[in-house]
Amino acid sequence: MRRSLTAAALFVSLTNAAFAQDTQSFDRIERGRYLATLSDCAACHTTPGGAPYAGGLALQTPFGILVAPNITSDPDTGIGNMTNDEFLAVLHEGRGHDGKRLYPAMPYPAYTKLSDDDVLAMRSYFATVAPVSNRVVSNQLPFPLNIRLAMVFWNGLNFASGRYQPNPKKSAEWNRGAYIVEGAAHCGTCHTPKTLLGGDKNNVALTGATLQGWFAPDITNDPRKGIGGWSRDDLVQYLKNGTNKWTLASGPMAEAVSHSTSHMTDGDIVAIATYLKDSGAAGAGSKPEPVAASNGAMRAGAAIYKDSCAACHKDTGEGEVNLFPRLAGSALVQSDDPTTLARVVLHGTRAVSTPGAPTAPAMPGFDWRLGDAQVAAVLTYVRNAWGNAAVPVSADAVASQREALRKSP
Repeated sequence: MRRSLTAAALFVSLTNAAFAQDTQSFDRIERGRYLATLSDCAACHTTPGGAPYAGGLALQTPFGILVAPNITSDPDTGIGNMTNDEFLAVLHEGRGHDGKRLYPAMPYPAYTKLSDDDVLAMRSYFATVAPVSNRVVSNQLPFPLNIRLAMVFWNGLNFASGRYQPNPKKSAEWNRGAYIVEGAAHCGTCHTPKTLLGGDKNNVALTGATLQGWFAPDITNDPRKGIGGWSRDDLVQYLKNGTNKWTLASGPMAEAVSHSTSHMTDGDIVAIATYLKDSGAAGAGSKPEPVAASNGAMRAGAAIYKDSCAACHKDTGEGEVNLFPRLAGSALVQSDDPTTLARVVLHGTRAVSTPGAPTAPAMPGFDWRLGDAQVAAVLTYVRNAWGNAAVPVSADAVASQREALRKSP
């Protein structure tokens, strides 16, 4: 009897240990899945309607086209045969198989701040992603930019390897937000201005940048051009639902909300908001003199606005919360770069749909109806009405945007 009980106890002990190990493995894989969501991997590595993470999405860069690779567990065309050390090298150093240099469209300058354990948790998750055979030729840059060895010099000028170091003077929540914004979510990849070589201008981090025909807006605390006028709750609502009393997410930000921020935990969203509201530029930059209402473009723009825009955005520019963005006091409207404004008027756009805001209202394009000078006039008007102030938009700038949209796929 004694021997039987001992054997039974041993069986139970071994069974419980195996169960605990499986649970730990499941928890690690789930953590890796969440980290992949924080890092917005799907936005680049999944084509619309395609298999998850199978690659093939063409990324338009100022230097040419790069195509996101297959990162499923397929051993031949994906990362199934990649070792843990190789996976760490990809995210921390920008080096792929056999030490191949990666281009910073893969945001390793931000991912280098992720801890080893978080990176390896992501590796555990990607090992479970269904394998898809899809061989991708990533490098489609023209000569001589297609020579990867050039990245040695680029890295020397623009890349600093190293993990995130918490700021001991800040709260745990602030540091969690910094870890996500600077690392996993790689916000600066879109929102930080770039040098001629495509490196981040870190002295003006998160003050806005143009990419793929959109202007990623200033997300510093500048009260006129950034999020200085937003409360922390405004920012939380925007990241969670893609909308708040100021604006609605569309374009590339709609993808970020859809794939990433709307799936983050409430705690992480609050941490991001806490960090952004307590970092970076806090003072107002120089404010230009508003264009006088008697200016010819302003008069023409006022008439066009009344005819084509006021029904949704109202005569006061206040818009309608969760349906039509507010123009009065809008940071994006007053940005130095009117690229997004011109694109939206010409081409239209649709806001993101999320569980918290499923409507996804759309704005029609007016390129068929308004000429370049008319679009420039109405944009100049909205940028300088209702207390707004921004430099006028030229017809040439609109014409360039129209031509770029015509050529875009």
